[in-house]
Amino acid sequence: MDEDRIPTGIAGLDRVIEGGLRDNTTLLVVGSSGTGKSTFAMQYLMYGLENGENALYVSLEEPPEQILEEAEKLGFNMKKYHESELFFFHTKGEDFKQLVEEQLPALVEANKDYSVRTRVVIDPLTPLIWSISDKKEQRELITKLFYTLKQLGAVLVTTEEHSAPGETIGEDVLIPVYLSDGAIHLTYRPIGGAFNRSLEIIKMRATRHGEEVYPYIFVRGIGVVAKTTPVVSPEDANKYDGMFDKAIKTASDLGASEMFLDKIRYVKKYWSYSFSPKETLQMLFETYGLTQAIKKDDVSGSENVDKDNTFSSQSEQSSNESSQQTTESFDKSDEENEGGESDTVEIEDLSELEELAG
Repeated sequence: MDEDRIPTGIAGLDRVIEGGLRDNTTLLVVGSSGTGKSTFAMQYLMYGLENGENALYVSLEEPPEQILEEAEKLGFNMKKYHESELFFFHTKGEDFKQLVEEQLPALVEANKDYSVRTRVVIDPLTPLIWSISDKKEQRELITKLFYTLKQLGAVLVTTEEHSAPGETIGEDVLIPVYLSDGAIHLTYRPIGGAFNRSLEIIKMRATRHGEEVYPYIFVRGIGVVAKTTPVVSPEDANKYDGMFDKAIKTASDLGASEMFLDKIRYVKKYWSYSFSPKETLQMLFETYGLTQAIKKDDVSGSENVDKDNTFSSQSEQSSNESSQQTTESFDKSDEENEGGESDTVEIEDLSELEELAG
């Protein structure tokens, strides 16, 4: 990771989102009734409170007293922090414009003098969504709400969906999903008389995240526990370094720009899949037109002939000849080139990178 991440405190989740959330971002937790959205919210705030952070709970439905009682039943002692590190912002009715345009900006302004990190929860956003039928007005208000609260820190927002049969995400939550920086979908399906709950990461901007469907359970005293495995296991972290290094050398031998080489290096650094990057590298080379084998001397020499043309007709002829020679010589590379490097390579040889890297 190149930046500090804010742990969510959701057991199992951080290992598949690069250690946590980016600061000043919005995470939307979407799910139907009973999937545990409020548990997510409480668990997220409690982790921060237990680690010396402040917390703001924006409730658009239940009063603070009821939230504190429900938290206690889950094993969260939120009362311990109430009105010292934990603050509630409770609003009723449909007067959300005043909340978003006046009250919350004033709160953010007052908080600027504090150096302690603040975790923010909006639980749930549903009343605001349902109270505004005009989609344009709804989008403008949610945009302003997210923008305002993100100035305090990372924000977790819950919203209830009512998706129709066959829908992945309900239509009523499409706008907040689009406007959020990250979105998690919670679902449950009855199987054999029991509820099988699962978690899926819909999106997580600027984050390498897991793409599986993860089952989860509720554990009193902990909250949500998701059954996940790290996106990149320790044994797989550097598994394909040799393949990427070979691809970099191949590109360099083909006269690729430093920009292209940096692109491969970046992919190497953040490759998070357990399967081979061979096919991805092949397509990358094809996309940038690196499909002919040529000598490095031909590339540098062609710049002096005509800067507007990549290769002169003379260099093309040389390329075709060297390509044929390279094909023959590269077949023997495993035996002949162990102690040295060839001046020519061929893009088709990327299909052998796994063997070479191995």
